[in-house]
Amino acid sequence: MNRNLRKTVIAGNWKMNLAPSGAKTLIEELKPLIAGKDKCEIVVCVPFIDVPSVAEKVKGSDIKVGAQNVHFMKSGAYTGEISAEMLVEAGAEYVIVGHSERRQYFGETDETVNLRLTAALDAGLKPILCVGELLEQRDRGITAEVVSMQTKIALQGIDAERLKRVIIAYEPVWAIGTGRTATSEQADEVCGIIRGVIAGKYGSDTAEAVTIQYGGSMKPGNAAELLAKYNVDGGLIGGASLKAADFAAIIDAAQN
Repeated sequence: MNRNLRKTVIAGNWKMNLAPSGAKTLIEELKPLIAGKDKCEIVVCVPFIDVPSVAEKVKGSDIKVGAQNVHFMKSGAYTGEISAEMLVEAGAEYVIVGHSERRQYFGETDETVNLRLTAALDAGLKPILCVGELLEQRDRGITAEVVSMQTKIALQGIDAERLKRVIIAYEPVWAIGTGRTATSEQADEVCGIIRGVIAGKYGSDTAEAVTIQYGGSMKPGNAAELLAKYNVDGGLIGGASLKAADFAAIIDAAQN
């Protein structure tokens, strides 16, 4: 990471965990552990049902609130979906867009990810855009092509000014539940590829200012090594974000 050029962001993705009562408890445990840790942005991306209560609970702290998905329409017959405007009114500031689980289980495509990203920006949200390759794609040696294509399509129609509100998270899907682990060098390499795509589209100065997170099982034990890499500007944290001590330890690593 390079704080002179861009913001460090540690974001927790709670996934489908914790009802409002449990969410409040976790926030209460976390707040004293991260008090005064002001060298990185701290975000918790919570289930839709938790957004209002968590937004209320984090008042007066350095914790920001995000959601895990957003629909691309403002309203309509889209049962079970949530619009960007609804998220804003509920208290969300951030939203995850294009997570690998949304692509895998719920049919999201590069094109609909672009629509969701655009809708989030239109409503004033700060999107965390996820990109990453599958195991088969990694083994075939087409990581750069896949991640570059995902990034380019997702950012279609997004100008440099609005890009300032976008965070990109690299998810090595091949390292999730496969027993294989991405090294810090591999993480830095692909984050660098993403930065190169942005440089080609917007120029090097703009690319150097974009926060690119690593989203492949960052934990207290590997956070410092990953965050020491030039192109890794934070983490999108899964399981470790559900344990206050572990999440705080990763934030501590981001302070150095």
